[in-house]
Amino acid sequence: MKVAIVGASGAVGQEFLKILDQHNFPADELLLFGSERSAGRTYEFRGRKLTVKLLQHNDDFKGVDLALVSAGGGTSKEFAETITKHGTLMIDNSSAFRMDDDVPLVVPEVNPDDALDAPRRIIANPNCTTIQMVVALKAIENLSHIRRVHVSTYQSASGAGAQAMAELQEQHKSLAEGGEPKVEKFAYQLAYNVIPHIDVFTDNGYTKEEMKMFNETRKIMHSDVQVSATCVRVPVLRAHSESVWVETEQPVSVEQAREAFAAAEGVVLMDQPADKVYPMPLFIAGKEPVYVGRIRKDLTCQNGLTFWCVSDQIKKGAALNAVQIAEMLIKRGYFGK
Repeated sequence: MKVAIVGASGAVGQEFLKILDQHNFPADELLLFGSERSAGRTYEFRGRKLTVKLLQHNDDFKGVDLALVSAGGGTSKEFAETITKHGTLMIDNSSAFRMDDDVPLVVPEVNPDDALDAPRRIIANPNCTTIQMVVALKAIENLSHIRRVHVSTYQSASGAGAQAMAELQEQHKSLAEGGEPKVEKFAYQLAYNVIPHIDVFTDNGYTKEEMKMFNETRKIMHSDVQVSATCVRVPVLRAHSESVWVETEQPVSVEQAREAFAAAEGVVLMDQPADKVYPMPLFIAGKEPVYVGRIRKDLTCQNGLTFWCVSDQIKKGAALNAVQIAEMLIKRGYFGK
């Protein structure tokens, strides 16, 4: 199997390399592509040094079975035809195609069958906050249809890329040394602060990030669920947290929810508050599952539940989900067709 990574030098691209190796992904040949800035860099993969090639409009993708793409929406739109014209399957991490009717938006634990119908040879990877939330919601949806979701996110610097992570570290260093922190990747200083603003604001007062959670959740879950989100950037290096309230059609007890989470694919139950056991990004960073805890009845709604979930944004929220889509398709014989 011939695989390509587009955006190989970015935070998600680097995670692709790690996960492909850790999962023993059947890549007989791996090609790396990037911008002019990253072209020529070398990275090691399974004992071999690979050089990043400049992404161009040519036939470099001829014979490539799978392209894992994380280079931004503009690049994805510009190069989608170049990448797919010879039959390559493109799994795209940007928001470029997520809401297109003829592009499946896939989380393998939730809607794996959607990936089998990709007429444009493009599968979209959802937004990081949506991915971890729908993995958890699926467990509740299996018990009773979810009518409404209210969610507040606590999103780490990693959601804005490798340079944003470096900026947060540099801000803490500068402030500790009595200097002025550099602010480039965020609207304000993130160190010792929280910023209730991720992506641009839309006419309804919600940001694009918040509207992604509304629209993407409905598409992935094939549901009429209503989602109201407030997305907040917090001074955490890696792993997003979410406080989630759900209203179901039928009552779901805390014990039923706990059992459903414990049995759910891709979920780890971490819910012993009396012993101070609950998910936190400090300990979840670098891990693959979605961790769920703080499960309790909503005091304001008879059919309401609330829970807390944490997941690594670069892993499950981006690179891992894309690789899991490919792994699922391999098991189903997709690439042999």
